[in-house]
Amino acid sequence: MSLHSVFIIDDDAAVRDSLLMLLRGEGIRARGFSSAVDFFNALPDDATACVITDVRMPDMEGDEVVRRLAQLRGDAWPVIVITGHADVPMAVQMMKAGIVDFIEKPFDPRRLIETVRGCLARLNHVGHEQAARVAAEQRLTRLTPRERQVFDALIHGHSNKAIALDLDISPRTVEVFRAKVMAKMEADSLSSLVRMGLTLG
Repeated sequence: MSLHSVFIIDDDAAVRDSLLMLLRGEGIRARGFSSAVDFFNALPDDATACVITDVRMPDMEGDEVVRRLAQLRGDAWPVIVITGHADVPMAVQMMKAGIVDFIEKPFDPRRLIETVRGCLARLNHVGHEQAARVAAEQRLTRLTPRERQVFDALIHGHSNKAIALDLDISPRTVEVFRAKVMAKMEADSLSSLVRMGLTLG
């Protein structure tokens, strides 16, 4: 079973049901919505997910779904658009707006599954990054104000001597603080500490 859910938005019940059956048959968690309005009214709180949406729908069309999801979820919720031939120009515009792919109806089930699996694989990476960020943020709260100063200086590439001058402490004291920072941040090397700093932005 996939770690992430796929949400399908399509007002055509037959298409929606066939997509649900196809995805669930591949061991992918899938849930359908008959309209974009219903989807946003019951917006799931998954940290990461994939969305498949039709373009032409009553009340709210696919391009609006793409815009709203980009604002609400960003890269953590990639979107695949399924479209009729007449909607290709709009789908191309949405590609430029950041959707993963557009697939014309009637769609090839193998291509759809391949595209969805690609999305889910990328989400695994996003999920790992988010987990690493949360862990680093939690570790950061363990640092004292002085240790935080040393941490910030280290991830900006400052030497022990420069940190000592900047903080008006001895290089030996910097070494002591540096060891404490490494231990509390659970970093086994300076490079892993710097990576945590980059993860935290």
